Amino acid sequence: MRILSVKKVFIAAFVSLGFMAFSPFSYGQIDEDQIGAWYMYFWNTRLPDSNFGFQGDIQHRNWDMGGDLEQLLIRGGLTWSPEGSNHTYTLGYANIKSGAFGPSARKSREHRIYQEALIPQLLGEKLFLTHRFRLEQRDVDGQDRRNRARYFLAANYPLNRSDLGAGAVYLSFYNEFFLNLEQDIGNGRSVDYYDRNRTYLALGYSLSDDIRLQFGYMHQDTDNVGKGQVQFNLFHRFSLN
Repeated sequence: MRILSVKKVFIAAFVSLGFMAFSPFSYGQIDEDQIGAWYMYFWNTRLPDSNFGFQGDIQHRNWDMGGDLEQLLIRGGLTWSPEGSNHTYTLGYANIKSGAFGPSARKSREHRIYQEALIPQLLGEKLFLTHRFRLEQRDVDGQDRRNRARYFLAANYPLNRSDLGAGAVYLSFYNEFFLNLEQDIGNGRSVDYYDRNRTYLALGYSLSDDIRLQFGYMHQDTDNVGKGQVQFNLFHRFSLN
C-alpha cells in the first residue's frame, strides 16, 4: 500500500504540473529569468536475439511554460552493444525545428547526424552513473556544416531501495558540456568554441522496471544567455519480442 500511495502522489503531481504548464501566458521581452518548460519522451529497445537495437527521443521545448516554441526535436538511432558488455554505441539522426523568442513566427531547421557512446557505471552500492560521449555533424539553416562534441555525466540515486526497479523513488542529477569544434559558420560569421553547459536536478519514480518518470529543473548557460527550464521526462524501455 505504501508503494501504491507513493505512485499515486507522484503521478498526480506530474499530471497537475503538466496542466499548469499549459495555462494562459503572455509574451514579453526576452528575459533570462523567465522559466521555460521541456516535455520529453525517451525510448529504447533491443532486437530479439541480437546485439542491435534502436533508441530515440521526442522533445518539445518552450521558452515559457507552454506555447512559445523554443525547439521541437525528434531523434533516433541504431544501437549496438558488444557481446558481454553493458556499453552501447549509437549512430543516429535528429531533425530540429527552432522558434524565435516571443510572438515572432520565424522558424529555423537543423539536420543532425550523431555518433554516441553510452557507458553505465555503478559507484558504491547504489549510485548509478552514466557517461555519454556524443559527436554531432550539424546542418543549420543559413550556416556551414560544423561538428560539436558533448560530454554528459548523470547520476541516479534510489532513496527507498537498492536499484531503480519498480517502485523506486530516486534523485537524478546530470551535467552536460558542449564544445564547438569549428568557429567559422560561413559568411564571415563565427561562434565560440564554448557552446553551452546544462546542469539538472530532479526527483524520479519508477512506474515499472521499464518505465520511469522524472520532474526536475535544468539551468542552461550558452555563450551569451543563461536560462532555467523545468523538465517533465518519461523514460520507456520496451521489447520487440
